[in-house]
Amino acid sequence: MSEGVGKVTAARAQPLGARRALAVAAGVAAISVASQISVPLAFTPVPWTLQPLAVLLVGGLLGPRLGPVSVATYLVVGALGLPVFTPGGAVGLLRFAGPTGGYLLAYPVAAMAVGALAGPAPRVGRAAIAAAVGLAVVHLGGLAQLALLTGDWGVATRLGSLPFLVGDGVKIAIAALLVGRFAGPLRARL
Repeated sequence: MSEGVGKVTAARAQPLGARRALAVAAGVAAISVASQISVPLAFTPVPWTLQPLAVLLVGGLLGPRLGPVSVATYLVVGALGLPVFTPGGAVGLLRFAGPTGGYLLAYPVAAMAVGALAGPAPRVGRAAIAAAVGLAVVHLGGLAQLALLTGDWGVATRLGSLPFLVGDGVKIAIAALLVGRFAGPLRARL
């Protein structure tokens, strides 16, 4: 009888592993597509993009373990030179040394924070708080890099955070609604 139970358990584990791999790949694809939706701004080296929204969604929907794995995989794919980063700027590993490198490097931590704070089946309010914390993590990483490049935290804030606050409010609202609605059912299947 235990042999039959072992076969059933092994059969269930394979689809679960395949589902997780597919979820990670879907997260990489979502962030890659979102990064292509970009608007360069004349007054800052940081473009407006949907990439942070995708990171919030991947973290909130996939959770604190698979979300960061998906985001880190996205960064590795970009570091290898594939065109997944926002258009313009350096290619491959050099992107991490530029003005948007700090944002990119903060993405896995932000995804983990969103996934952990949202929890397995969040309500919209909790998902909003998680998304806001995730964006704060992204901004801190971006500001740290910009401060290193400019030598001034004030300049970094004017270039890398202030122009994006209104749009970030919209991203938080969208992430909260989608994570609040879909995280529970999706995570239950992973």
